[in-house]
Amino acid sequence: MRHLPGKFEDIPRDIGGNNREKDALVLLVCEKPSFKTNEILDISEYIYSSKQMDLALFISKYYICSLGDAFSLMMPFSSIVNSTFINSDPKESKLNLSSRQEKALLFLKEHKVSLLFGDTGSGKTEIYMKLFEELISNGKRSIFLMPEISLTPQMGQRLEEHFGGEVVMWHSQLTPKQKRIALKKIHNGEAKIIAGPRSCLFLPIKDLGLIVVDEEHDDSYKSSSRPRYNARDIAIYMGTLYGVNVVLGSATPALTSYIKFPFIRLKGGHFSTNRTFVYERSLEELSPMIMSALEKTLQAKEQSIVFLPTRANFKYLICGDCGHTYECVFCSVGLSLHHKSRAMKCHYCNFTQAIPQVCSECQSPNLTSTRLGTAEAVKNISEALPSANVEQFDRDVITTASKLKKALKRFNDKESDILVGTQMLSKGHDYHGVTLAVIMGMDNLLHMGDYRAREKALSSLIQVAGRSGRAKDALVLVQSFNEQFFKAYLENYEGFLEEEKEYRKELYPPYKKLCRILFSDKNGAKAGDAMREMESSLQRISDIEVVGAGKCSIERVANKWRFEILVRSDKATSIINAVNATKVKLAEIDMDPIDFG
Repeated sequence: MRHLPGKFEDIPRDIGGNNREKDALVLLVCEKPSFKTNEILDISEYIYSSKQMDLALFISKYYICSLGDAFSLMMPFSSIVNSTFINSDPKESKLNLSSRQEKALLFLKEHKVSLLFGDTGSGKTEIYMKLFEELISNGKRSIFLMPEISLTPQMGQRLEEHFGGEVVMWHSQLTPKQKRIALKKIHNGEAKIIAGPRSCLFLPIKDLGLIVVDEEHDDSYKSSSRPRYNARDIAIYMGTLYGVNVVLGSATPALTSYIKFPFIRLKGGHFSTNRTFVYERSLEELSPMIMSALEKTLQAKEQSIVFLPTRANFKYLICGDCGHTYECVFCSVGLSLHHKSRAMKCHYCNFTQAIPQVCSECQSPNLTSTRLGTAEAVKNISEALPSANVEQFDRDVITTASKLKKALKRFNDKESDILVGTQMLSKGHDYHGVTLAVIMGMDNLLHMGDYRAREKALSSLIQVAGRSGRAKDALVLVQSFNEQFFKAYLENYEGFLEEEKEYRKELYPPYKKLCRILFSDKNGAKAGDAMREMESSLQRISDIEVVGAGKCSIERVANKWRFEILVRSDKATSIINAVNATKVKLAEIDMDPIDFG
């Protein structure tokens, strides 16, 4: 490992010894310590490239984690294997793009970072594949990021049918043997397209020419454990670091991407069918209207999907008669219900009010916070429609790539009639015969205590509805008291983003930077003291704002008491400097948080 002067000298180092042999990464030459040391026992064949070192240093500094945490993401290169690009025999392209797709392709090639804002079914994948073809012909490789494992079976099959052995699928569900085979193909230059979730970014890929981030709005690109990086943002940074183009793609792009990067709009789709949207003013329940629609679809020997939002950790108060919900007077986000403290709280500023006994809008006492889970919905539908084959389609049941592949095959082979699931239903799967999409819980999504609640709700509705009506006309049954909001933007997501820009200014990303600082310990007093100590220090720094501090909404997890601080500023550097200057031992840093639960 060569010494890279000027990059790592300022990193704190542990100079103590405790008589243990350790695997170590050599970053720089230093003076011999005062304590006894042994000679290096063995030198590995694996090395990190200088660009991997630069990337690890950026992750360590921006996401405020140790350099060891950052390097733990990386897969090193082999120093004894030639990983130079292996040219393959040129093939005649079987991809025929429309004029609209050709225009989009040209746009993406002209910009270093660009957004392909394309409707569901508009042909984004064909454009990606055309880019991959051109990169291969130029002796370059591509990384194709997809949200977690949920997109890999069908997309993987499609890529492999077109590119054959030049594609490597990489994800956490591979067996050790499959990982060894995949890594061998990456190391020896056979793999030209490396596809999978966020970990693909850190594989030892030479001759990189392109990074595509599909479904770039998806929250699964954000890591929920240290280092809490966002793969979409890391991909954009890598584009600059490696000098390669980065393409972001989505039918419902994140507002941040829409504002920050040039985009091309790809409207319409390949499907000539129609979708009819019907709204039911109802709480989240399997109503007579829903059950009737499911029964009619079953009798017609057609298929249905039933969507419920991922079961949130919190419940939100809603009026069963008029649909009124309760928002924070300071933050315009939903108040979370806390039965223990008999209060509703805002998770941004800690505004608190007592739980009302009657609706403040219509005076109805019919206030409820009932939530319906997928398992319960499957049970209720199966009991009401005993002839239906109903399957649960969420992370509780679909735990491996094999189970996902089999479930999708059963559904597409019409062995199952109804899929009941959460966000996994919307992840780009191609359901051939869905003529009914039931979308429940939209109001719970819309009124969550999250500044992105409107964006998440509308995006989910569009994504799930897009899974229906691909072969035949479809009915989309939406359970919501907010028909006016959804109807206004269902066919005009761009208009929604333009309006949302004004709502976010001066308060939320992308106009402000946020940082959530977490504290947890089995001793609640210790965690609380650490939070208060750091909060007191942060309050004295002028270019940041401490939005709130206190107990986490879920106060106790895994027998540990949890506290948090939310910090806001105009610049990331202001937050990074402030946190580094005040950080205490128990502090866990989450830059650019997306989870406020």
